[in-house]
Amino acid sequence: CQPVPKPESRVEVCDLNPCPPRWKVTPAGPCSSSCGLGLAVQLVTCVQILHGQEVLQEEHLCPVAEKPLTSVPCVIRTCSYEWSFSEWSECSTSCGNGIQTRQDFCLSSLTHKPVNPLFCRRFPKAIVVRGCSAGPCPEQEGPVSPGAELQPVTPATHLTGAAAGTDHRHKDLDVPLSAGPREPTKPGGGEEDTAKRCFLCVCGNLFLNATGIINMTGMESRDCTVAIGRPLREEISVTILESSLNCTAGEVLLFSGRMMWRTGCRKLPLSLINSRTNTLIVKQRVVLPGNGVILQYSSRTAAKKYYQDCDQQLFGPQGEVVNPVQLPDQRQEVVCRTFITVAPRQRISIRALNTDLGPEGNQTHFNYILVRDVSTMKTVVFHGKQQFLWQSTGSQAEIEFHE
Repeated sequence: CQPVPKPESRVEVCDLNPCPPRWKVTPAGPCSSSCGLGLAVQLVTCVQILHGQEVLQEEHLCPVAEKPLTSVPCVIRTCSYEWSFSEWSECSTSCGNGIQTRQDFCLSSLTHKPVNPLFCRRFPKAIVVRGCSAGPCPEQEGPVSPGAELQPVTPATHLTGAAAGTDHRHKDLDVPLSAGPREPTKPGGGEEDTAKRCFLCVCGNLFLNATGIINMTGMESRDCTVAIGRPLREEISVTILESSLNCTAGEVLLFSGRMMWRTGCRKLPLSLINSRTNTLIVKQRVVLPGNGVILQYSSRTAAKKYYQDCDQQLFGPQGEVVNPVQLPDQRQEVVCRTFITVAPRQRISIRALNTDLGPEGNQTHFNYILVRDVSTMKTVVFHGKQQFLWQSTGSQAEIEFHE
């Protein structure tokens, strides 16, 4: 182009408005498992380009529903060991409801022979007990005494209050995963009624009313924990009406939720605590007998959206997790979650009796179910056709349905 006159360089300002904040993802870290399916953690931050520089912003300025996953599945190589099972036994009864069992053993994929079960301790194990029915039993003559009827037996039979006795400290929440369109169990109000009848039974309860007063003074136990739960779309406000905590003795009040953590002792009376989501756990640590706090709580519509439209919230004591179905106009990369909250004195069991998440592959991304223990933030991934039993260490769990 040398013979042709070169035009003058021109610079024009095209747009002075800054770009909106966006999510930035750093490359994933190492895989959590040396073989089989694991999780790789990636850092997700909210950034904005200002004057040509990348500036870190608060997360709420970026679109919540579009936030990328902080953990992604990864596979380094196929594991050398896996669980294997014998055939199911015959039904334990000749009529009515019974159980079937099977043996489990750790198998080497190289020799195809059983090895010490310690080699498989890191892998989820399928159920070894299930319910069965051998058909109706002939009608018995004469009256049947109460409690003598056969009850359906599953890997963990649900006991009613009368059958289970008065000790409910370790009652499980059984949530079988299902692909059917059945409705989840609706929250009940039994916990609040129990707390009102028994002054010293406040500790360990789950409160589901829109408003209420919780008296945590004079408790015999050193630690007293209560939980407040409301439907998605709501958040909780707690006002401390009275406090007799001795701060110098180490007495303290703790508030925790999915997106907040706060402790305090001094200047508690008439102070206000706001949750950022629909659940809040309050734990009182008392050293001296008779001390404690009196709380008043209420709920209202959340100021900011902290959930996705396909998310679900379940409360105890039992229910069924239904695969969430996204609407046609929803973004397909949205991860649907199910939140489970039970009374602090209870623990959660989740059983998948039958799953089919498609063929397993060696890819990094495929269909899988992720279960998170909220108290420890430890996650477990289930994929393929795995049947599984998962148990929590605390009273809150989250399930994510990917792809």
